[in-house]
Amino acid sequence: MRPEPVTGRAPRAVAPTLLSQNWRDVLFLHWPVHPAAVAPLLPAGVFPDVRNGTTWVGLVAFAMERLGPGRTALPYFGTFPEVNVRLYSVDPQGRRAVVFRSLDCPRLPAVLVARSALGLPYRWSHTRWTADGPALHLATRVRGPGGDAARCVLRARVGPRLERPGPLAEFLTARWGLHTRTVGRTVHLPVEHPPWPLHRATVEHLDETLVRAAGLEVSGPPPSVLFSPGVPVRFGPWSPVTDPLGQLR
Repeated sequence: MRPEPVTGRAPRAVAPTLLSQNWRDVLFLHWPVHPAAVAPLLPAGVFPDVRNGTTWVGLVAFAMERLGPGRTALPYFGTFPEVNVRLYSVDPQGRRAVVFRSLDCPRLPAVLVARSALGLPYRWSHTRWTADGPALHLATRVRGPGGDAARCVLRARVGPRLERPGPLAEFLTARWGLHTRTVGRTVHLPVEHPPWPLHRATVEHLDETLVRAAGLEVSGPPPSVLFSPGVPVRFGPWSPVTDPLGQLR
């Protein structure tokens, strides 16, 4: 199995469009983790995507806007803040993707639809994400008893534009699909959007338990912190992940 090259543009066009949405004011925090810690957390049939012997866990906050089926935007329910914990995966077809360990948002209908239709681990939460010029603020907490086990308070600041993001930034952000487990099989959903406009960013305050709640341990400040003003996004229909003999996983 040879992974596809890391590219700034989607290697395949999405057609037809299953879902469309805009991702705005996106903050990426990343920590390195050992592939052996990640492998048991991935869906059957996919493997940790590794760069220089290391894989990564990401904590990503952004504003979701104009979410809807096809190219139709849903009013109110299609716009909300989201924070997710994600891992990096590759399948036997060589497709690089992300695997979500958690996705927190304040719109209960979006949570229920995503969980039932795609098997994504959405959670109903109290989430507030604001971008005031270069200042970014996140406060999120899962609703219900034990919410402190999955919470985050974050303050960050946007820095200068990266004209040449570099290979690590591209590895962490140029992801053209997601792997998930649904209807008893592992599937790949392709995604297409313009190249990320990326900026440096700095974390001024971080108090979070989301990564630990997702089954991983990290320590210290995230060594990679990136920001993007955002991109329009389209998801295509899923396709099954198969093993080298063509068997469904």
